[in-house]
Amino acid sequence: MTSSRPLGVPDGGEPARGSEPTRPVRLLVVDDHLMVIDGLRAMLSSHADRAVIVAATTDARQASKLVETARPDIALLDVRMREMSGLELCEQLLGDYPQLKVVLLTVYDDEQYLYRAMRAGARGFLTKALSAQELIGHLKRVMSGDTVVDPALAGRLALSAAQVDRGGLWAGSHLGLSQRESEVLGLLVEGLSNRAIAKALFIGDETVKTHVRSLLRKLGAADRTQAVATALREGLFT
Repeated sequence: MTSSRPLGVPDGGEPARGSEPTRPVRLLVVDDHLMVIDGLRAMLSSHADRAVIVAATTDARQASKLVETARPDIALLDVRMREMSGLELCEQLLGDYPQLKVVLLTVYDDEQYLYRAMRAGARGFLTKALSAQELIGHLKRVMSGDTVVDPALAGRLALSAAQVDRGGLWAGSHLGLSQRESEVLGLLVEGLSNRAIAKALFIGDETVKTHVRSLLRKLGAADRTQAVATALREGLFT
């Protein structure tokens, strides 16, 4: 069960910006699942000298107020939330607080979300599969001025860049499909169910459904059968 109230706002104020650089990174966490916030608190509890959650909320509409009161260094935002997306919130927060650094922390490893996050001004795009040490390492790099991307997603981006350099992209890119949507469509052509696709791509069933809905819209297809017919007609998969 989630809550819409602000969580964990500290009583004290912000340490001086010119203080010792080894001080812990101050984090604001915005995620509409309380379980995720609690999990991050537990994960970081033994690393309080390196990273500390100074404020958290399950309500994206509270985020701006918490930045003002808690003065975090980095805002960790989920991509998909009820009130607004993390991408929209990223743009809003950076518009009001340009000194803030924003990192998207999500279960969605879709490169299209990454592209949009970078355009919104985010300094990182990470998945929730990270360990505490990995997460803190990425956050420290962000504080040093780097932009960080989840290693698994970075590998796919490197492959995409190589394909672009060779003058090609993934099947269906000319129709507006993302690389992940292309992968899902290819498995639809093979006759796999949503559950089988999720297992093959190591993603959740709901994520598969999201990709299917998106690719149907982009292909102008009413259902999976029409999408497969379009893929075959266009010669996307051989």
